[in-house]
Amino acid sequence: MATTPTSTPAPKTNRLGLQVIDYRGGKTTLCAGCGHNAISERVIDAMYEMGVQPERVLKLSGIGCSSKTPAYFLSRAHSFNSLHGRMPSVATGAVLANRDMLSIGVSGDGDTASIGMGQFVHLMRRNLPIIYIIEDNGVYGLTKGQFSATADLGSKQKSGVINDLPAIDTCALAILMGATLVARSFSGDKKQLLTMLKAAIAHRGTVMLDVISPCVTFNDHEGSTKSYKYVQDHEEPIAEAGFVPHFEDISVDYDPGTTFDVTMHDGSRLRLRKLHEDYDPTNRTNAVKNLMEAHEKGEVLTGIFYIDTKKPNFVDLLQMTETPLAHLPEETVRPPKSVLDEVMESLR
Repeated sequence: MATTPTSTPAPKTNRLGLQVIDYRGGKTTLCAGCGHNAISERVIDAMYEMGVQPERVLKLSGIGCSSKTPAYFLSRAHSFNSLHGRMPSVATGAVLANRDMLSIGVSGDGDTASIGMGQFVHLMRRNLPIIYIIEDNGVYGLTKGQFSATADLGSKQKSGVINDLPAIDTCALAILMGATLVARSFSGDKKQLLTMLKAAIAHRGTVMLDVISPCVTFNDHEGSTKSYKYVQDHEEPIAEAGFVPHFEDISVDYDPGTTFDVTMHDGSRLRLRKLHEDYDPTNRTNAVKNLMEAHEKGEVLTGIFYIDTKKPNFVDLLQMTETPLAHLPEETVRPPKSVLDEVMESLR
């Protein structure tokens, strides 16, 4: 009996006609189960669902396990792996020269909060339009698991050593320094992290996203406050977030009268459902207060802590030309000798 051949369904595509595979990168070389891999997957999902052209993305990183991860997503994007702790300055130059591109910087807790701290705080205060992700595991994974500056007081190494130094809270620091979208998530929370990344893509300013990402080799044991079990047991979401892209009006679950809508730069709407009575993501003082109180209770506070869509970003403050500097001809960006002579003469 003859059978009717079945047609293969067309692959699913996004609004640009691209498939998810168009947003993937190389095969990961990180440890199996590493939280960093989950973050890469969410970046792929967010870029695909938001319809970002891969070739219009700049990927930047420093040194460390985290800084390897840009190789695992968006293989068609532009990428630069910089020196340890020096990604912010490289990113600043790249963004100023290519203002029409979406920039994403991936760093780690060591790359950011130790050797890169000086560069990190100045990036935050400038409000450079960039998505800055800290893949935060509390240890130096490439050098066998020593405590990083974000390791919690009292946390224990596999060797039994107890951390006796207080942790640097990069979210509180970013809010104080001037970042305009500051959030924390957990690599194991797919829904929350994906929503945050979509909001980050729509934002035109510095997005600082700290993602607790357990190191399965050196920091996923009993006594670690960055382990999967500890974060799952102590996570305290500050708000449930839903994201409505400007090009697609979808429904989200929320309780009437308990939401806070934020209109993003591209017209998208970030919808936050209040879980704490005093939650107001536009209040910097309350945001830092909530973080400090969570530390005292031993809670890992997650959610979008602070957002400001009205503050001008660094590109706007510098009154940059609409044409990206990278596209301007040499005669425009390089002053002729006569202009330099005039400057020198004025300094005599």
